[in-house]
Amino acid sequence: MDGKQGIIDVGGSPSSLIERAIDKGADLDKLEKLLALKERFDANEARKSYHKAMADFKDNPPEIGKDKKVSFSTSAGKTSYNHASLANVTKKIGAELSKHGLSASWTTKQNGLILVTCRITHVQGHSEETTLSAAADTSGSKNSIQAIGSTITYLERYTLLALTGLATEDMDDDGKGAAVEFITKEQINIILDGVASLELKTEDNKKFMDKFFKFMKVEKLEEIHKTDYQKAMNVFAVEKKRKEGKK
Repeated sequence: MDGKQGIIDVGGSPSSLIERAIDKGADLDKLEKLLALKERFDANEARKSYHKAMADFKDNPPEIGKDKKVSFSTSAGKTSYNHASLANVTKKIGAELSKHGLSASWTTKQNGLILVTCRITHVQGHSEETTLSAAADTSGSKNSIQAIGSTITYLERYTLLALTGLATEDMDDDGKGAAVEFITKEQINIILDGVASLELKTEDNKKFMDKFFKFMKVEKLEEIHKTDYQKAMNVFAVEKKRKEGKK
């Protein structure tokens, strides 16, 4: 063919096609289509780079230690659990993400519930996000700002873990493969966060946990069936409302 053949040559990149189109005096309509093609191409390349970086990140994930201790007493004795704090989670994950050109950020909204969105972005521009929501933690002596801050901290921790697909050392699922599935260590953590959020005095904490175990018909958290998890979480919602009613 002569020099008047079509401007799109098989195998050319969008950038090279645009250069050729300009050299050949292509009209604006053709340039607009090529620019749209380049945008789609760049977006797809950025998406592939993001997923490659996340795969590399997960090949050598950071170990997130348990640096926060929570304890409470029941009739069966004192129980203590260690948690990974938000500061520890973000420090370990953030440092490892940056090695692969990734970074995490959060945005918050409030519309009845508090919504926290975690977004992980690659240097080439592609990003993915996940959102969790919860009510403000008004338990204890928190003022309105502290109540919001407490919930935001909690949600930031779990959105980051969810989006990276990671778990802290205390979030393994011991119920996998069992005939009856029990709640996971991650769900136990969430329940323990609910206990801590009530900010009960030692004796009141003991009484509450005794009632909680009796209501759930178990002797320890690990015995709660996965199907009863939401039932367990409803207990804290009811207790918070009860405490708020006393104020």
